[in-house]
Amino acid sequence: MKKITLLLLFVLMFATTSMYSQARTELNFGIIGANYEIPVSDDITIAPFAGTNLDLDWLTLGVKANYYFDNLFDLTDDAWDVYGGAGAGYAFYNGDGNDDNDLDIGLHVGGRWFWNDKWGIYLEFGGGNTQGATGGLGLTVKL
Repeated sequence: MKKITLLLLFVLMFATTSMYSQARTELNFGIIGANYEIPVSDDITIAPFAGTNLDLDWLTLGVKANYYFDNLFDLTDDAWDVYGGAGAGYAFYNGDGNDDNDLDIGLHVGGRWFWNDKWGIYLEFGGGNTQGATGGLGLTVKL
């Protein structure tokens, strides 16, 4: 219960964060994490994130950087996004009897499809050196 409460607290924190940018910002929230994407150029975003693994025994807080391959792959349909990137954060182990808290560095790839101008679904695969393979499946909202 402690793990789920902590995860929900961080999702709420990202949902209520107010940041402004000239380009499009997005909030991604899913089964095992949430992040808030802030554009730094047409093809690059940075995103503070909180995430866990499927066993809910890790909590990682950090930042991700994404590169969007839409222009490279000539994806002209605004409903689709394809991206890859890297993330770094600190992973806290929430299980019993283990002190394996450590810096977590990893890579990820993913894609999104928007069914209207505001809402979409994303799927992401990745992994890090501390908590191992991770992924994500959830909703995206354009802010």
